[in-house]
Amino acid sequence: MSDLAQLYQQVILDHAKERYGNKPLIAGTGIDHSPLFGSSHQVNPTCGDEITVETEIDPDSGAVTVRWDGQGCSISMASASVASEMVEDLNDEEFAQVEAAFHELMHSRGAGEPDEDLLGDAAAFSGVSKFPARIKCALLSWMALKDALAQARAGGAA
Repeated sequence: MSDLAQLYQQVILDHAKERYGNKPLIAGTGIDHSPLFGSSHQVNPTCGDEITVETEIDPDSGAVTVRWDGQGCSISMASASVASEMVEDLNDEEFAQVEAAFHELMHSRGAGEPDEDLLGDAAAFSGVSKFPARIKCALLSWMALKDALAQARAGGAA
């Protein structure tokens, strides 16, 4: 295994163990949340991975807070951690670029070269694209995050 592959593997293992954004959810608890709140639950029926992502956008600063809870393989949980960390540091346009680049990388069948400057830790998932059965694992949280953000930006989840 190359040094880069080992580094990427370690990034995924670290995020799977120390999960950024993996916090108790607030929907349905009676805890007040911003009117710019979104929530999305996604399931990968192939392997049973599932995740619920909540996003809140501060109406004054535009800052995004992400909470998620889920269960699944190391790839899906690490991907949720990476996506959550990234979205809090990026504006809408930047996150859209990163999400599109990650989606493209996951569908490259191992032939894509990750843009590490754009993708940051998400570049570590480049090897996942060689395994079609695992691509959905890596994309699950990104779909949930994108959906929850769209709800929040539309004025909140119903």
